[in-house]
Amino acid sequence: MKRVSLISLGCPKNSVDSETLIKGLIQRGIRVTDDPEEADILAVNTCGFIEDAKRESIEEILRLSELKSDGKKLVVLGCLAKRYGEELFAEMPEIDALFGVGEDEKIIDYCTSGGTAPLPSEIDTLSPTLNASHFRYLKVSEGCSRRCSFCVIPSIRGPHRSRRPDEILREAESAVRSGAKELILVAQDITAYGHGPKGPGLSGLLKDMASISGDYWIRLLYLHPSGIDDELLATIAGEEKVLGYMDVPLQHSEDRVLRAMKRAGGTRKQYLKLISKIRKKIPGVALRTTFIVGFPGETEEDFNGLMDFIQEVGFDRLGAFVYSNEEGTPAASMPGQLPDEIKQRRWDELMRVQADISLDGNRALVGRTFKALVDLAGDDEAVARIYSQAPEIDGHTVVKGGNIKCGQFIDVKITGASDYDLEGVPA
Repeated sequence: MKRVSLISLGCPKNSVDSETLIKGLIQRGIRVTDDPEEADILAVNTCGFIEDAKRESIEEILRLSELKSDGKKLVVLGCLAKRYGEELFAEMPEIDALFGVGEDEKIIDYCTSGGTAPLPSEIDTLSPTLNASHFRYLKVSEGCSRRCSFCVIPSIRGPHRSRRPDEILREAESAVRSGAKELILVAQDITAYGHGPKGPGLSGLLKDMASISGDYWIRLLYLHPSGIDDELLATIAGEEKVLGYMDVPLQHSEDRVLRAMKRAGGTRKQYLKLISKIRKKIPGVALRTTFIVGFPGETEEDFNGLMDFIQEVGFDRLGAFVYSNEEGTPAASMPGQLPDEIKQRRWDELMRVQADISLDGNRALVGRTFKALVDLAGDDEAVARIYSQAPEIDGHTVVKGGNIKCGQFIDVKITGASDYDLEGVPA
């Protein structure tokens, strides 16, 4: 029996891809191991979205190449392989095979030495999982059709395609049966899910998912602002299992920059109106967003406008990226490319301001009690998350007290706050 060790890099969407591949390998008689030393095939699912992600992928390929011995094979798959396949082969002869995004069948055939059985069309469970078993990422669609000027995703993953709702619901039900307490919907843009005369849309999918029997909650990531409508807001507000947490990547606030980014339907005025509506329709909603600083042509006036916007809105959670010049995107050839030191300075300033906003917001939670999901548990304390804390991207809540089990819900009274994390005790 051949043994494969698979390393998954990048975003949760990549993790879902890796889990599906692992399931297919196991169904074809391949043993999947966490130990590269005992594997016959070393595989890495790469990310190629921005410069930092590409660097991490290259470093991981080099690390695995040093483990090659006794006939081990090194397989590179995913976004970086899709974007730079020829260059990787030319510059890294240690690589034995390259596969792009969505080529599971070819990968499995390679790992089984040319087997001909097809990849199963139906996967009833995502187990084994690359993430904690009590929260699971569910990919609802693939690709993106929006064509923002800075983004390489459409060229790597193609146009938007929604998955069948019955497949998603089957995976959700299986995850809940196996003990998952949090279902996290991910895609390049989940608001585009199911658009069309026959599609149920995201609201319909959420209602069906929330009807699955069990004690769990549902979290939404990557909601494009132009796709948020009244029906979706009503569903989030009305479905008890759907968290009042919305991750809405705005990328910038100033109209001139948004036009250059080709952010469809995005203006400062529209964004402020949307945020006001969200907070009115979903009282207590936790709003997360991301911004890009240092986009080509971004002036000090543009940046100061963004800073004013951030302080005016007071986002509960905020992530920021330094603009990365990606080959093949319209933004890569735009005039006004900024020096790295200016981009980094702006990023530092923005995150300092957001730290203060986040601290004020966390302090306002002290004394209140929230339902929390436990991620880690020790003898005297546990690490948990309340509704406003998504795994891996937001802060966490340290709970002082014993007899707490990982993967369970508990009620936590908040007793302390820092920039991004909370402290509490069992209520």
